[in-house]
Amino acid sequence: MSPADLCQQLLNAMINADRAGAADIVSEALACGFAPAQVISDILDPAIIRLGKMWEEETMSLAQNFVASKIAEDTLISCLPDLGTKESHKGKAVIGNIEDDFHSLGRRTMGLFLKAAGWDVIDLGNDVPAEQFLEKALEVGASVIGASAMMQTTALNIRKLRELIDREGLQNHLKLAVGGAVFNWRPELVSEVGGDGTARNAIGADELFTRLQAEVKGPGAP
Repeated sequence: MSPADLCQQLLNAMINADRAGAADIVSEALACGFAPAQVISDILDPAIIRLGKMWEEETMSLAQNFVASKIAEDTLISCLPDLGTKESHKGKAVIGNIEDDFHSLGRRTMGLFLKAAGWDVIDLGNDVPAEQFLEKALEVGASVIGASAMMQTTALNIRKLRELIDREGLQNHLKLAVGGAVFNWRPELVSEVGGDGTARNAIGADELFTRLQAEVKGPGAP
C-alpha cells in the first residue's frame, strides 16, 4: 500500500474521530516497513495539511479537530517511542496559536516534536494575545516564540506581536517563529507578519528554533 493510500485512510479516521482505527493504520504502516520518519512526513503531515484546509473551509468542527489532535499525538508517540522523555537541554520555547486562531493541531504536533528534541516547551494554547506571548517569554527566559495560525485572517494578528517585540527593543533578544498551513501556501506572509523564520512542518521545528536561538544576542547586547 502506498503512503498516499495510508494518508487517505488516516485522514478518514481523523475525520470520523476513529482513534483506534487510526492506531491500526499507523501500526500497519510501520509493520509494512515504512520508517517512522516517513510515516510522519508522508502519511501524517499531508493529512494534517488537508485537515487545515477543511478547517479553513469550515467543513471541520472543533470536536473533530480535538480528536484529530489526539490522533496526531498518538501517531507521533508510536513513531517516536521516547517522545516526552528526553531531558530538556536546548532551551525554553513559548508556543501558541495567535489571537482568534483555534486550530490547535499543527501547534500541538510542533510542541511534541520540540519536546522530543530536548526543548522545554511552554504551550499557551489557542487564542493567545500578543501581550501574553511576550509576558510569558520574558517570565521564563525564552529566546524563541512560536506563533501558529491556520488562516491568513488570523495570521495577520501576528503583526501585533512583531510590533510589540520591536517596541520593547527585544528584536535581537527574542526571535519570532511563525507556522501554520497558510505559510506554506503563501510563503511571503512570513515577512508580511514579521516572522524571523518558519518551518514547512513540525519535523523542521527543531532546526528552525535552534537556528533562531543561535541568532539571539545575550543580555545587555545592543
